[in-house]
Amino acid sequence: MAQTPTRDFLIVFQGKKLPFGYYLLGSLIIIICSFIGQFPSFFFLPDTLPVTDNPMDVFKDLDTNLTLFLLLFPSLTAFFGFLLVVKKLHEQTLDELTTVRSSIDWKRVFFGFSFWAGLSALIVFIDVSINPQDFKWNFEATPFFIMLLIACLFIPFQSALEEWIFRAYLMQGFARLTKSRLLTLVLTSVIFGSLHLFNPEIGKLGYGLLAYYIGTGFFFGLMTLMDEGAELAIGFHVANNLVTAILVTADWTAFQTASLYKDISNPSLFPELILFLGLIYPVTLIYLARKYQWKDWQNKILGTVHDA
Repeated sequence: MAQTPTRDFLIVFQGKKLPFGYYLLGSLIIIICSFIGQFPSFFFLPDTLPVTDNPMDVFKDLDTNLTLFLLLFPSLTAFFGFLLVVKKLHEQTLDELTTVRSSIDWKRVFFGFSFWAGLSALIVFIDVSINPQDFKWNFEATPFFIMLLIACLFIPFQSALEEWIFRAYLMQGFARLTKSRLLTLVLTSVIFGSLHLFNPEIGKLGYGLLAYYIGTGFFFGLMTLMDEGAELAIGFHVANNLVTAILVTADWTAFQTASLYKDISNPSLFPELILFLGLIYPVTLIYLARKYQWKDWQNKILGTVHDA
């Protein structure tokens, strides 16, 4: 059972006390492993690449489930690369990297997943009820259940890996480099959001969508700093991606899935920003703060990081 926190999450107590350059090296190794996982997709590329602003168009003639598999498979190879980096390069365990508790608190992971999955599903169904003209029933049994299997097998690796990299590995690396908790939060959130720059959603909704991605990075980062572990963020992120893949897809999203619904509306960005950045994220943080009795906000967000 996980124990009460006994140390600062951003201070690496176990393993090698390596300079920040090793975190860049570790990131490069993970990227290479991800690239290796893209090899299967090369066999399905068209002879002539389409000239388009949407990078997903290279897969437009493939079955959606095959495309989903090809997009998610690199996360599996990257995950094993990540484990190699943590264990061999930094001589840490995954538990030590993830949390200040004696081991990963899986109850937190499952709570985060259940809470965000339920809320995400509720938002989708409310939207479908209020705006039925914006959605088309998309369910076909065989493609749906194949998609469900692929999503349940791979999305947890993809989503959890992003949190382990940004809310644990790079947070601790930037903390060693900058000694600033706030700057660490800002850097990891901005880099996390910026990596979505080439998502097809940007082409549809514009660069203002980066505010949502960066804001989501801050949301997960604040959650991690205050809870002194990445468990909640992992659960939230997995739920967000998995529920979205299962419930709703659109022609302009990164994941084209055989979901229950297809969004056929002309989307607008501003209402989404207000809903999530202005309401849902702040209220959720307040709720979690009460549930887990988070204290010392000023020091955990604005304080200085001291070496062990």
